[in-house]
Amino acid sequence: MFWRILWRLLNASRGRLALAVLAVASGAAVCSALLNLDLDATDKLTREFRVLGANIVISAAQSGDAAATMDGAAAQQIEDLRLLEVTAVSPYLYLSAEAQAGRNRAAVIVAGTWLDEAARMNSWWKVDGNWVSARDNRADCMIGVQAASRLGLFPGQSAKIIYAGREATLRVAGIVTAGSSEDSQIFIGLPLAQELSGLGARASLIQVTARGSAPEIEDVIRRLSVALPGLEVQPLRQLAQAEGRLLQRIRGLLFGTVLLILVLTSLGVLAAMAGLALERRRDVGLMKALGGSVRRIMRVFLAEATAIGFAGGIVGFIVGIALSQWIGERVFSVAITPRLIVLPATLALMVIVSLVGALPLRLLGRVRPSDILRGE
Repeated sequence: MFWRILWRLLNASRGRLALAVLAVASGAAVCSALLNLDLDATDKLTREFRVLGANIVISAAQSGDAAATMDGAAAQQIEDLRLLEVTAVSPYLYLSAEAQAGRNRAAVIVAGTWLDEAARMNSWWKVDGNWVSARDNRADCMIGVQAASRLGLFPGQSAKIIYAGREATLRVAGIVTAGSSEDSQIFIGLPLAQELSGLGARASLIQVTARGSAPEIEDVIRRLSVALPGLEVQPLRQLAQAEGRLLQRIRGLLFGTVLLILVLTSLGVLAAMAGLALERRRDVGLMKALGGSVRRIMRVFLAEATAIGFAGGIVGFIVGIALSQWIGERVFSVAITPRLIVLPATLALMVIVSLVGALPLRLLGRVRPSDILRGE
């Protein structure tokens, strides 16, 4: 009987119900589009920030010696931890050396590192030539564009590095354009840099790229601090804060818009339901005259509002996913991936909005059967 009455109610007021479903679907479309954009844009933005390089730096404990070094084996310890959030680890040993190419000589900073990991960590660098792919390579080097200009070097030519009476002649595999201090440096394999320094297996610092949200990165920092006692594990504050501020502003804008859309949708449903409440006074009066309780009658109308929320939510979700992809292509020039997790969130929001909009139906509980039977 319950489902039969509900079906009759849905068929009897198709016009006003269609208006309510349209209002819910419109709100659901905008909400699902914005929620999908928020989830996908946050993920893509996080990946873009990871492309910018390291976001965690590990160094020796603070001391009066600015050139303090640390055990280079710590980098291998980090790799052995196999943290899922860590995507690249690159130790660096910096030497203030002299470089010579033909008649040209210049003071340069030589950075010994794992060149294969440096390539993964700094994939945004522009390289004229080739990356050195082997971390223990002792024959090739990468050189910054400004250092190459001072020494008159091109890919394929050779340069001599001189430090503390030790020398190494290397072939320039590629010229790096990074747009920062790296443009004035020469990058060589870490084993060769350690040999030139005479310090053994030491490193100046270790750069780590970790993916994930700010809390996840903080958790990585905590675990690395526990695994590497005596070393300082710190985030790159400027990059982390810029990412956090941008994500916070985008999320605040999107959720503020979603809240506004929910309010407007609720008002649209409220107007449609107010009209339905006036139309159904006679139906409610007859139900009461036949012995129907207010609770049972309201259960039917709340089920109707829930059906409106589900119908509008499903239609709006389909339209919203298409809308989010269109916005992604036209506004952000990126492909937005549909997130199915948005569907239950959209349905839940629309059902809540529909139930809130169905508040005028509570007035039907005050209808007196005697007034209806007298034709008032």
